[in-house]
Amino acid sequence: MFDAWDVTLNGALIPAVMQEWGLDRPTAALLSTANLIGMAVGAVIWGTVADRVGRRSAFTWTLLIFAVFTAAGALAPNFALFALFRFLAGVGLGGCIPVDYALVGEFTPRKERGRVLTAMDGWWPIGAALAFFVSAWLLAATGTWRWSLAIMILPALLVFWVRRSVPESPLFLAARGREAEARSVVDDLVRRTGAPAVPYDVERPAPRAASKTPAWLEQLTRLWREAPRVTAITWGLFLSVLLVYYLALNWMPTILKEAGLGSTAALVSGAGMAAAGLIGVVIAAWLVEIVGRKVLLAVSAPLSALLLVIVAATLDDPRVAVVWLLVFGALIQVAIPVLYAYASELYPTELRASGFGWASTMSRLGAGVGPLLFALAWPVYGLATCFMVALILVVIAIAAMLWKAPETRGVELE
Repeated sequence: MFDAWDVTLNGALIPAVMQEWGLDRPTAALLSTANLIGMAVGAVIWGTVADRVGRRSAFTWTLLIFAVFTAAGALAPNFALFALFRFLAGVGLGGCIPVDYALVGEFTPRKERGRVLTAMDGWWPIGAALAFFVSAWLLAATGTWRWSLAIMILPALLVFWVRRSVPESPLFLAARGREAEARSVVDDLVRRTGAPAVPYDVERPAPRAASKTPAWLEQLTRLWREAPRVTAITWGLFLSVLLVYYLALNWMPTILKEAGLGSTAALVSGAGMAAAGLIGVVIAAWLVEIVGRKVLLAVSAPLSALLLVIVAATLDDPRVAVVWLLVFGALIQVAIPVLYAYASELYPTELRASGFGWASTMSRLGAGVGPLLFALAWPVYGLATCFMVALILVVIAIAAMLWKAPETRGVELE
């Protein structure tokens, strides 16, 4: 929820900081670019840390870093420092999703894993909607965007609960040869749930030679050596599908405002787009174990991109465009939760967080550079053409997935 809240703030903040510091559109786009590139860096760092040190420790630090630097942005005296704080917040934020999905996926029975991982993303539209609604309310009440950032210190409070209540992944512990700790976690879960205790085996990891290569580079090398096809397809899916989402998230308030809606109405419309995503998550959680990951992605992702083209074509009547935007908000949140669940299942335990992290890095880099290029191309080629390019990228990535990627429904995690 707070992950979505923080990312969505970029779209809510761009019109406000443009006005306060007298920025043009491409300069204001650097705000989103700095945050998303920070997330790209963070995904690499924390995905590697999670696969080397542990999911639980990585989660704690990602949470603290992104909460502290997001709140620090409220005190920024100029745009340069503000963009720096957004970058640093992104470094923490970028690690959250790879670590979260690795941790939860490794605790979930395979028959329910798709639904659980997909349902996790139900908190994304809630956080995104809250970001728009709270920002609109605080802007109207205080006349400044700074309070929208200050309240993001709240996620730091979650750290105390995490440190007290969340165990380390037993799959991670087993993969690192820490059998006694893995058994302790499993035995405690069995005891707390009241399930009957039965004998079980803990697989010992194959011995690996010590390496002097930096951890992040070693993990990247292993991804392309041990799972090249999966890595290429996952990167393509993350890059294209999330580019579509971030273009809408970052620029839709500005697009709607320039189409004739007031500032508050544009923010509320963005909130409606995010809130409609709850419908999409429910649909995804319902269908993901029935039709499988690949079919659901193949239908929802291209249709989502097509809907943005329709939004752009109907901006002459902003009310009609907002209706199509709400449909987009629901459909894109069918695609993204399924993509996250799918990507976290494609890799073995020792590569799961870093594999997801590197795919996330590709999406953040694309989404960081994409809005900047979008701001430059929009006046020249028009909105509909820019969104059409995004649609073509999605279609190419989906075609590769259908051709070469495996289905993971009901498959036991390696």
